[in-house]
Amino acid sequence: MRILAVDYGDQRTGIAVSDPTGRIAGDAFVIREWDPERLADKIAGECRTRGVEKIVLGNPVNMDGTVGPRSEKARAFGALLAEKTGLQVVMWDERRTTVEAHGILSANDRRGKKRKETVDAVAATLILEGYLDRY
Repeated sequence: MRILAVDYGDQRTGIAVSDPTGRIAGDAFVIREWDPERLADKIAGECRTRGVEKIVLGNPVNMDGTVGPRSEKARAFGALLAEKTGLQVVMWDERRTTVEAHGILSANDRRGKKRKETVDAVAATLILEGYLDRY
């Protein structure tokens, strides 16, 4: 089962897609779109093209586990994705994924503009890897 992970953002959204067996993270990229409807349409297109069967959406809960405005926004976007794709959308705790992504990019000497261009894709990959490792 191919799974697509989403690191939802206001300007850029990271996407990572598993291999066809749903065991390892594969392709990762960024979609630049600020409008939720258009972004959901673009993600739905990727799902159709790649044969995705499930979506894992990063849920930015607070460090103490409470739900804040970003988490509510992600949940609303998850409902929109489910509507546009007809697929199950699993909310996944994404605490620290962006921090870890920055650490990975720093360790690989990706700084400034290079980092900004890829951090969301790396974060989406971490979300996907976390989900795949769990299941």
